This record gives sequence, structure tokens and C-alpha cells, in this order.
Amino acid sequence: MIARLHGKLAERGADHAIVDVGGVGYLVHLSAVSLASLPVQGGAVALRTFTNVRQDAIELFGFSTEDEESVFRALIDVKGVGPRAAQNILSGIEARELAQAVAQGDVARLTKVPGVGKKTAERLVVELKEKLAVLARAAGPARASAGAGAIEQLRSALVNLGYKPPQADATVDALAEEAEGKKLDELLREALKRLRG
Repeated sequence: MIARLHGKLAERGADHAIVDVGGVGYLVHLSAVSLASLPVQGGAVALRTFTNVRQDAIELFGFSTEDEESVFRALIDVKGVGPRAAQNILSGIEARELAQAVAQGDVARLTKVPGVGKKTAERLVVELKEKLAVLARAAGPARASAGAGAIEQLRSALVNLGYKPPQADATVDALAEEAEGKKLDELLREALKRLRG
């Protein structure tokens, strides 16, 4: 099982990256949040990974943080949630925020995540409440200061995703006023909507 990759970013796709480790390119599936945290092409990358072995394929799923990996592993233990679905969920909500929503039984917040219906949201709350309780408590104080740091990281994330600095600057400026209290993943989704028209 491959648990960690450390190398250089060779390529970036819509939902994956190729990491060059000693001349071998590993295709790693990533959430939007982890993709946004990657450096520019050729930059050093360190990712935690989960190896998914299927009958017809071996897939790697990567995470930029330990929290994201923990939540991913909890999600795939839920009936009906496979690795791809778990990654899609983590593209729609940051790991700690998901843990908080589950801990608070906030089905309404969970159903706002693309691909999560009411039944799935209820199943997540029932099956993950205890598993994610520690992470949810850790997330408490972090929410208050999230907005300020997130807007600073947004420009870097957009440039890393291939947008030109002037485009990134204009989008960040447009979102600056509504950034208060928002996290990077929320701002990134809004920025990408605006950039794609």
C-alpha cells in the first residue's frame, strides 16, 4: 500500500495530479481543496495517500492534510460511499466543516454539498457522528479566523490552477468584501464560477 508520495508536480488535471517520484509518474485523485493547495508545475509536492485496489484498477487518492485523509477514510466506511464519492464530497466542503456539520446533525448544510442527497446526509450523521467528534471539536475555534487567511490563499490557489495573475487579482478583489467568515474552499468555488462565466 502506498501511504505517502513526495516528489515534483508533473501535471495537474481537473480532479487529479501526476506526481513525479524518482522518474515514475503517479496519478493521484485529489479534491478541489487539495488541488488548490498544490504548487506550480515542477514544484515540490508531499501528499498523504490512500490506495484503492479494485478488480480492474489500482487508484491513488491524495490529501494535502491529515484531517482530509481522516475524514475520507471515515466517509468510505459509510454504506454507499466509495472513494470517488468521498473525494467529491470533500471537494464540496472542507474536512473540518464536514466534521462539524456531522457532529451538529446539520443535514441542511450537508445537502448543500454537490452529490449529497437527504438520505445520504442523514446516513453520514448517523454513522459518522462519533467518529468525527474529535475533529469537530478541533474545528470550533478555527472557524472565526478563517476568512482573513482564506482570501490571502485564494490568489495563490487560482494562479496554481493556471489562471493568469491579473485574472486572479481581479477575481480576488471582487470577492474580498464577501470573504468575511468564509473558508478557502467556499471562496475557490465562487471564484471558479466567476472565472468560467
